[in-house]
Amino acid sequence: MKKLSLDATDIRILSAVQQHGQLSKTRLAALVNLSATPCWARLDRLKAAGYIRGYHADLALERIVDFTQIVVTVSLGSHRKVEFDRFEDHIRRLDEVIQCIATGGGMDYVMTIVTPNLTAFQALMDDMLSADLAIEKYMTYIATRHVKSSQPSLTKLGAIIGR
Repeated sequence: MKKLSLDATDIRILSAVQQHGQLSKTRLAALVNLSATPCWARLDRLKAAGYIRGYHADLALERIVDFTQIVVTVSLGSHRKVEFDRFEDHIRRLDEVIQCIATGGGMDYVMTIVTPNLTAFQALMDDMLSADLAIEKYMTYIATRHVKSSQPSLTKLGAIIGR
């Protein structure tokens, strides 16, 4: 996919979509201060270039179901590419892992895991430990409450994008 050069209007469009999700043509145009047809053409171009991965609803999960959220740090015993690939392939198949980032420094991965309860979490970890994923050690942190969850502000990152 060809990388587009983003201008301030593209950033405003992406910011509006990030903040509001799917919008009507006229509402998006009003938010970004552009007429509807060129605004929609830009949005189509941004979608085609892969800048928008999809749309979703931010559900109040705690109002729907009881669940346990755990943050897990993982350190692998071996730092060979094949071990990283095996671990990451396994993690991508687990619905309970809602976020996983590879890190530099003391730990190799930081994951956020959501399960119905601690028993289900421990069963998941037991399965991971028996799956030959080269896990040397892991630490768990039980989330007690959500303080903040958001996407970064594109307008504040805009200066970085323009460089």
